Amino acid sequence: MPAFYKRHHRKADGRELILYSLSPLTAEALPEPLEAFGPAPHLRYHPLRREWVVYAAHRQERTFLPPKEHCPLCPSREGSFPTEIPFPEFQVAVFENRFPSLVPGPPPPPEGLPVAVGEALGRCEVVVYTMAHTGSLASLSQEEQLLLAWVWRERYQALYAMEGVRFVMPFENRGEAVGVTLHHPHGQIYAYPFVPPVLERESQAFREGAVLLDLFPHLDPYAVDQEEGFLAFVPPFARYPFEVWVAPKERHPGPWTFSEGEMAAFARLLGRVVARYDALYGEPFPYVMVFHAAPLGEEGTFHFHVEFYPPRRTRDKLKFLAGTELGAGTFVVDALPEETARLLREAL
Repeated sequence: MPAFYKRHHRKADGRELILYSLSPLTAEALPEPLEAFGPAPHLRYHPLRREWVVYAAHRQERTFLPPKEHCPLCPSREGSFPTEIPFPEFQVAVFENRFPSLVPGPPPPPEGLPVAVGEALGRCEVVVYTMAHTGSLASLSQEEQLLLAWVWRERYQALYAMEGVRFVMPFENRGEAVGVTLHHPHGQIYAYPFVPPVLERESQAFREGAVLLDLFPHLDPYAVDQEEGFLAFVPPFARYPFEVWVAPKERHPGPWTFSEGEMAAFARLLGRVVARYDALYGEPFPYVMVFHAAPLGEEGTFHFHVEFYPPRRTRDKLKFLAGTELGAGTFVVDALPEETARLLREAL
């Protein structure tokens, strides 16, 4: 494990902030405004889909595409706009989301509804990749990419240790085309009190067989990039034209079982996948990136992987989910995975 420094800070409204850096963090915290923080999310059960829906009405007020000088994810400077991070420097910052969908101490759900309800127990964190207001996983140095990977690993371990948490999911929304509300390079982590439906189905598939291990020998036409022990590929069953998965060639339940060398290879490959996306059309490529690690209790069979869902189908056309996708759950794809894999291979 590489040496890095960590600093815990309790924000004025009670939320936790953790700073990470490869060098000591010695600066004093700057003053913060005391703002009201009292989210009250809850769960309601969808009886036809048999899944939970989270209601968090306070999220309507979350920050929306502010100008650079009012970016809440930049470091704070004395005499300037106070941000979420009241320190002048850091390399990676993690803090409890000001507009969470899940909270550690949720209030009781409303009574008298005609459907089952539940407490929105969990935690939502923001992971700020860098102090720089612009950039991406691709523009981070390899040292910075590796630090970020270790931060993800540490947060997995910390959040799975929380009472009541059954599934932890880091993810990133990039670009206005997927509804991003802050441009500063960042991701999020959700810790859920239940196993979401997609992960339930994946867990069942992995219990029935080594799905990815069986698939790997057949992926030459779909391969996009690789690092020692890891493969990036367009799945032959991709639901988005430029969908890419990144997976270890040996089964791991999550990054917490990677060796130091595997951590470094994983971090580099993620960065290069984003670089390939950006090189494809010579501009930042929008996507949703989601980590799929083992839910609690599925560590023995689950195979960790990362899935990228880009909404683009050509340089100037977006893939919108329409009737068959949203209404029936059946995707119709406008490009063959073999062809999009070739385009991404050739992009760098």
